[in-house]
Amino acid sequence: MKWSTELVKSYMEPHRNKENAMPMANYMKNNFPFLGIKTPERRAILRRLIKENEIPPYSTVKDEVWALFQLEEREYHYIAIELFAKYSNQLTVEDLPFCLRLIEHKSWWDSVDSIAPKIVGDIVKANRIEGEAVMIEWAKSANMWTNRASILHQLKYKKDTNEELLFATIKRHAASKEFFIQKSIGWVLREYAKTNPEVVRQFVESTKLAPLSKREALKHIK
Repeated sequence: MKWSTELVKSYMEPHRNKENAMPMANYMKNNFPFLGIKTPERRAILRRLIKENEIPPYSTVKDEVWALFQLEEREYHYIAIELFAKYSNQLTVEDLPFCLRLIEHKSWWDSVDSIAPKIVGDIVKANRIEGEAVMIEWAKSANMWTNRASILHQLKYKKDTNEELLFATIKRHAASKEFFIQKSIGWVLREYAKTNPEVVRQFVESTKLAPLSKREALKHIK
């Protein structure tokens, strides 16, 4: 069957669970209603959906992803992001504006952290010059979630991390009072410390960071 929002709903709706939905919504500060479908079950449903139906071509996948983002329940947004990630080998810097649209729509840490390190990160890694230029612009944004995405896009880069860009982006936001920015700085530094602990230690010691960022960054450095 051809992919559509109604098709996705036909697979998801029978699995509504009111008992799960309330605590899941509470965990996300009640920013979104939930169907009550936990991650393992949701991913199993998506696998079955893809196995049994024709997934949208690259030319129309953004329309399908955006349509899912218009639904109220948060699980549909997760399905949308996971569907889009399946096209990662085809995505280019031309798709970064759409990624930004997703990041800035119905924003919360769960969606941003699913898009930035994987989808955006893969695009930038494959197109370093053009992609990093976009990340510099995202770091200048007035939108806090876009800033977080610019900080986290290198989260999984390990030895391929552009230290100059990473540290410049962190310094731009080091004085931020936003919890989600402070946390993202600590997280990306903690992750990079697994690859280059001494460089991270020196950066933290020489840079004025929020206590939360500093604590997270040095968490596993002895």
